[in-house]
Amino acid sequence: MPDLTAPRPTAPHAPATVDLGGFRRVALLGGIYSNYLALAEALRIARARRVEATFALGDFGAFGPHPDRTLEILRDAAIPAIQGNYEESLSSWAEDCHCGYTDPRDNHYAQISYDYTRDRTSREHKAWMGSLPGHIRLTIGGRRALLCHGSPRKINEFLWSSTTPEPFIRKLLRDHDTDLLLCTHTGIHWSRFVEPGRGIVNCGALGRPANDGRTNVWFAIVEAGEAGNVAVEFVPVRYDHERLGREMLDEGLPREFVETVRTGYWTTCLEILPAKERDQGRF
Repeated sequence: MPDLTAPRPTAPHAPATVDLGGFRRVALLGGIYSNYLALAEALRIARARRVEATFALGDFGAFGPHPDRTLEILRDAAIPAIQGNYEESLSSWAEDCHCGYTDPRDNHYAQISYDYTRDRTSREHKAWMGSLPGHIRLTIGGRRALLCHGSPRKINEFLWSSTTPEPFIRKLLRDHDTDLLLCTHTGIHWSRFVEPGRGIVNCGALGRPANDGRTNVWFAIVEAGEAGNVAVEFVPVRYDHERLGREMLDEGLPREFVETVRTGYWTTCLEILPAKERDQGRF
């Protein structure tokens, strides 16, 4: 376990935004949540699908076991990444994850997850997190894309399908000078386009199931199409979820977390869900 009594390093100043140029086919990884098994499989699939680049949209820790394993995979593979609220909090030695929850039960389990992740993430990895940008800009087939964690307005804003109507999407695109808004944070994948090549893609989470009764997790591939269109594919990732559950129990993580991994239904962080998204689950 990292030595928490040692002096806390100062993280490098993170740039607000970096511009990484043009692509035609990219993979997006959201909310890895220390699921290093799913991450390794997702990267294998992305390579097999011949994407030009893979981007990680933050929240690399939380929920799962052995957080440094995920970070080692990401860094060894040189995956371009942005900060999520977890990276922002861990790199600044914050007392909680700043996840954006308001319900006491949600915050109770979020604190358990954060304390576990904070205590088992090395100082060197925390400093790396502090060097990551908040946003990445690039183009996909000429369409301007902005990669963010929650939203470009706030790192922990939840953009749910049921509560993100077209007029709001148009405002976000206009206010932030982009055609595509590529995000995560909610844990549930969805996309909506207001016109060809302009809209939002929420890539969901690689770290835990999408509250749909399936044990696989998800990432997204976004590809330039004809005449300025953009195609989105949500890719299922099947991995050894039983192994992950056993490791979580061995690490003393809540059985509620393990139940989610084994059943595909959320048992915690439920109160933040809008009614339509909650109705899709069991609890």
